Amino acid sequence: MRTLVLGVLTVAGLLGRARAAQAENDSQTSLLGPREIAVGEGLRGGATGSSAIGLNPSGLPLTRELVFEGGYGYRTGDSASLVAISACDSTNVAPGCFFYDYIGSSSTLDDVPGDRSTHIAGMALSRLLVPRISIGATAKYYRFRSNVMAEEDASGFVFDVGGTIRLTDLVTVGVAAQNLLATEKTPQLPRAIGAGLHARPIPILALGFDMRWKLEDDDHNVRYGGGAELFLRAGSSGAIPIRAGALHDGGMDGVPGSTRTYISGGLGFAGLRWGVDVTVRHAVTGGDETLVIGSARFFGPRMASPALGGDY
Repeated sequence: MRTLVLGVLTVAGLLGRARAAQAENDSQTSLLGPREIAVGEGLRGGATGSSAIGLNPSGLPLTRELVFEGGYGYRTGDSASLVAISACDSTNVAPGCFFYDYIGSSSTLDDVPGDRSTHIAGMALSRLLVPRISIGATAKYYRFRSNVMAEEDASGFVFDVGGTIRLTDLVTVGVAAQNLLATEKTPQLPRAIGAGLHARPIPILALGFDMRWKLEDDDHNVRYGGGAELFLRAGSSGAIPIRAGALHDGGMDGVPGSTRTYISGGLGFAGLRWGVDVTVRHAVTGGDETLVIGSARFFGPRMASPALGGDY
């Protein structure tokens, strides 16, 4: 009997640590790029371009531009490599994005090494209903493979939906549900709903705040954060964005030590035809994880957007 009890406790401990590891490898957060990470993920109310893929597809009509983007990131906590490519076109009646993301990581659980890989590809579409209201949806195909204890391989389709309202010329709000519908459930792509507020009090300064709630049966943690973005002019054809933010993740319900707080900062260059962004995020409580991520963007036609009063 004693052996049986010890065996059950050991397995329970392994499962708990495996679930904590899953919390660190939520593919929903791994789809985010350097701009949204730098401002504490506070862009759900103003998610444009590739930021709309991971946060809110309805934000695509906020700009009118054709942009191709590629990025790479490295996360120290689980030696993860994050690769993302996308093409977003918001110059037409139904703005949309095509995208592909790869997340590959390795970790050690009780001296047993394990590897994970996730491939996600899909399309986001949106529509401006009236000049101040837009809606959007994202369809994603995923393929998750893992040899980590207590994790199962999975593949299938998941779907996001969202809405954005421009309250004034300076303030927008967004609401989005990630992985709301799925052909197969996996902890790597949890259901969640989020809301965000984005404001531009002056042309060179943007502020954002965001909250996200998981909707899983045994996990309803809250993740919230925000930040600021200051644009400094760099000559007549570009600007240098300086970004800073903070983020708090409540972790998984019932899993000790999974709560984390992060600080982040980023720098970039935004020109008429191209742009680059680099961000560093570091966990200041709950762990010692550091994420470094960067991306390059190449623009096609760029036009004024009625969703922003024609001033962008």
